[in-house]
Amino acid sequence: MNLLVEGAAEAPQPLLAITQGDPAGIGPEIVARAFRDAPCDLRGCFVAGDVETLRRAARCIARPGEPSLPVAVLASPAEARTAPPRCLPVLPLPGLPGPVPFGAVSAEAGRAAADCVVWAARAALRGEVDGLVTAPLHKEALAAAGVDYPGHTELLQAEAARHAGVPVAGMPVRMMLASDELRTVLVSIHVSLRDAIAAVTPDNVLRTLEITHEALRRSLGRAPRIGVAGLNPHAGEGGLFGHEETESIAPAIAAARARGIDAHGPFAPDTVFMRARSTPQRAGEFDVVLAMYHDQGLIPVKYLGVDKGVNVTLGLPLVRASPDHGTAFDIAGRGTADASSLIEAVRMARRLARA
Repeated sequence: MNLLVEGAAEAPQPLLAITQGDPAGIGPEIVARAFRDAPCDLRGCFVAGDVETLRRAARCIARPGEPSLPVAVLASPAEARTAPPRCLPVLPLPGLPGPVPFGAVSAEAGRAAADCVVWAARAALRGEVDGLVTAPLHKEALAAAGVDYPGHTELLQAEAARHAGVPVAGMPVRMMLASDELRTVLVSIHVSLRDAIAAVTPDNVLRTLEITHEALRRSLGRAPRIGVAGLNPHAGEGGLFGHEETESIAPAIAAARARGIDAHGPFAPDTVFMRARSTPQRAGEFDVVLAMYHDQGLIPVKYLGVDKGVNVTLGLPLVRASPDHGTAFDIAGRGTADASSLIEAVRMARRLARA
């Protein structure tokens, strides 16, 4: 993945905390599989979670006739740098439940997943780790646990705002989904479609363009070329199918361009993602597409390969990446879940931390 240029080979590996995710889902087993199958990629990483949950995950993925991956219990994050090879290093967090039933939404599992994320975020904000990679959590389980935030992005935003002593609104963040072929950034995230349409305002679109420009300028080493999707079919067709393009999106693009941001559009949303897609045969026209709502931006990247995409939170004072899939309750515990997207997320977080 070419979001960033790799750092010097002799540089020490960033210290990354990987949260276990919802213990009823595939999070723990894809974490265990990643440590087993990609040990070089996982150097300098450890899991923040429950030891017995991770031991169960290691047993789930064990090959017939082979012992399960041993768990190394850490006393501090720094011990991950000297953990034995071919093991699953776990930093036990207090108060977490042990293994819970697979595939079931529960407040207990939701609280465990949230507690791991909060611990990792605070450790990163204190400088104890260089970044975090979050395994999937379940939004219904979060709600059942009484967590006030619908997902990772909002939970991390709240922690960062609390650490900085500012209101949550003063810590604007955006979600980017990235693969080798396509990057998309979202104006709104986990809200209803009705609320997502209402969020298409000149201020929100301009702020998203600013956050996207700044984040990719640092990572690419140059100003990114940003394509902006319209909200309506045919980008509104000059007002025939809606006025958001003329009243909100186009004015935001003009304001962004006046500030030196290389933004273009709004373009018809059914073609702009194809125009931005980069392949070995053809470079994309844009480095990233600004999408107006969650599914508009995520479907194209996931269609190109769920195992390739990485979720990155832009605008935070910490590094966070995540696989682009969910908890997959239907296959949890079978040991068949693919860890490719998690491994890509670790690689991404490492590059971001080095930058």
